[in-house]
Amino acid sequence: MAKDVKEATKTNEEEIVDTSIEATAAVETQAEDKSSDEKIAKAGKRSAKAIKEAEEKEVKETKKAEKSEAESTKPKVTQKPARSKLERQGKRFRKAAEQVDKTKEYSLKEALDLAAKTSTVKFDATIELHINLGVDPKHADQNIRGTVVLPGGTGNTVKVAVFADVDDAKKAKAAGADIAAGDEFLQQLDKGIIDFDVLIATPKQMAKLGKYAKVLGPKGLMPNPKSGTVATDVAKAVTEAKAGKVEYRVDSTGIVHLGIGKVSFAADKLLANAKAIAEAIRAAKPASLKSNYVLAVYVSSSMGPSVKVATSEV
Repeated sequence: MAKDVKEATKTNEEEIVDTSIEATAAVETQAEDKSSDEKIAKAGKRSAKAIKEAEEKEVKETKKAEKSEAESTKPKVTQKPARSKLERQGKRFRKAAEQVDKTKEYSLKEALDLAAKTSTVKFDATIELHINLGVDPKHADQNIRGTVVLPGGTGNTVKVAVFADVDDAKKAKAAGADIAAGDEFLQQLDKGIIDFDVLIATPKQMAKLGKYAKVLGPKGLMPNPKSGTVATDVAKAVTEAKAGKVEYRVDSTGIVHLGIGKVSFAADKLLANAKAIAEAIRAAKPASLKSNYVLAVYVSSSMGPSVKVATSEV
């Protein structure tokens, strides 16, 4: 019996020990869970969102590194050097350009003859004069602008319209105006009918054209005193417009671009037109300009190679 009591006591002690071990393990598990919860904060670098973003960033960096490594193993393709502007031109243009010595400055006559000779188009191309001036168009006194009557004409048929009262309209018609009318002319503008190349108006009638400025302005048809299209002597204005009166003006980079005739023109006509433009531009030199006025001059035909002209010729 004593033996049975002893064994029962031993069994109870073992059960107490086991219970104590289980309780200790449970406490440790709770402590670990609590510690884990403490590591994941509600905000900041240890928040769940931040941890997730960090993991995604790591995955992206890994993929990027793998892609870069894969590309580095690919065989490199040797790229051909870019072709020059001349090489990208057509065969006809390249052949014409061979006749022009790019290192030489030609006289005005030689340049005009060469420009006409190297025309690459099948139609009667325009001979263009490009003059680079050492002016700043942002300054009012250096915004070179004017008109000149080309002695040899422009080679274009100009349709002239005149907006004036009855008496002036009759004078304009007699001088060769294609359209000459008063208020009935405005009725045509209201309908959107614009079938003229130059519009001339008298100072008295200019106020009535104000509401059409948005239509005529962008087309370069709005009469302007500086271009000679607002005139009291409408007959003279019409005669000059028909004879080949052109307007020149520097662009935002200080260059004057102007057509001075056709390839079919005689050499003396082209030369006379070019000299008339040169004289007008020289006369328009601003007094405030201290540096060089004419920086560079080029002549070309429509879509043809350019020919450099000596600045002393202009």
